[in-house]
Amino acid sequence: MTYHWQTCDFAGLSNGELYAALRLRQQVFVLEQDCLYLDLDNLDQEAIHMLCWQNGMLLAYQRCLAPGANFVDSALGRIVVSASARGLDLGREMVRRGIRHNLEQWPGHDIRINAQAYLQVFYTALGFVAEGDVYLEDDIPHIEMVYRRSA
Repeated sequence: MTYHWQTCDFAGLSNGELYAALRLRQQVFVLEQDCLYLDLDNLDQEAIHMLCWQNGMLLAYQRCLAPGANFVDSALGRIVVSASARGLDLGREMVRRGIRHNLEQWPGHDIRINAQAYLQVFYTALGFVAEGDVYLEDDIPHIEMVYRRSA
């Protein structure tokens, strides 16, 4: 399968690309996970956006945040794979690309994520380590995890 990987800042997203990203986030985080929350948190404008396309369809997305935007460290967030593309290892590839990007852009900083707790094993396999206890965010169990730059 041929995928088109795209990385750009907010201004680099076309209206259609932004719409596709927001639609995918809403499909999964709001509808599929039955979680009513405010997805538009004013971090998109300063994020680097990573998208994976195939034949004009957005299959996976995440955003990369600079140190200080959400945490003292850099961050990955809104990591999502469309239901139709799960099982193709796109989530794993997306996170690897995000790790590589953040370490290159902000080499003096670790990478933090607020992971949904059920994905802890997935992120651990990619080099993240849990910090602290599971907590509820929007009524969904989460855990803060960190990828150490020396890992």
